[in-house]
Amino acid sequence: MNRIKVADLMTDEVVSVAPGTAFKDVAKLLAQYDISGVPVLDEEDRVVGVVSQTDVLAQAAPDPLASTPDGDPARPVTAGELMSAPAVTVHADATAADAARLMTRRGIERLPVVDVEDRLVGIVTRRDLLRVFLRPDAEIRRRVQDVLSDALGGSAGGVDVHVVDGIVTLDGVVPRRSQLPVLRSLVERLDGVVAAASRVTARTDDTAITPTGASRPAMPW
Repeated sequence: MNRIKVADLMTDEVVSVAPGTAFKDVAKLLAQYDISGVPVLDEEDRVVGVVSQTDVLAQAAPDPLASTPDGDPARPVTAGELMSAPAVTVHADATAADAARLMTRRGIERLPVVDVEDRLVGIVTRRDLLRVFLRPDAEIRRRVQDVLSDALGGSAGGVDVHVVDGIVTLDGVVPRRSQLPVLRSLVERLDGVVAAASRVTARTDDTAITPTGASRPAMPW
């Protein structure tokens, strides 16, 4: 089963800065492109940190009494001094669901996307990931039917699939009870599915059948 990858959703034209980029220039870029942060790259395009709007705003309202140790006024800061490091990144071949979980866990709005050598190849935002959940119900239904057909074979015809606003409901009957646990799990993992419920029942219970020739437990003599 093919799942949507970060590479399918990311933007490959990324606004980035070098560690030596001045604070004011970083602020201008954030305002000009209306973005919440920029990755900071070293000379080999590896992501060494991220400067966010929060970092910039904190610098924009400094302590008026701040000064260097020798008493001189504080010097202008650079992206390398402002950035959060190490950067939170995601690989291009990660799934959209993996990226969404990472964003939620770290409380961030965008993720630099890197290749196997950790070089920047794109950026993915929460808005990009939301596109996964905007699939038409008819398309989701077709994908669910394909998955059930692969999992159940000929018995998939006994399961009706209903999709409303990304919420999938399964109704029907399958031959064996051992087939039931996997149905809901397979459907919930599909891109675009918001939630899933299964009302599928089984004609026979094969979960309690002892395999022929199975040995009995040894008695504790």
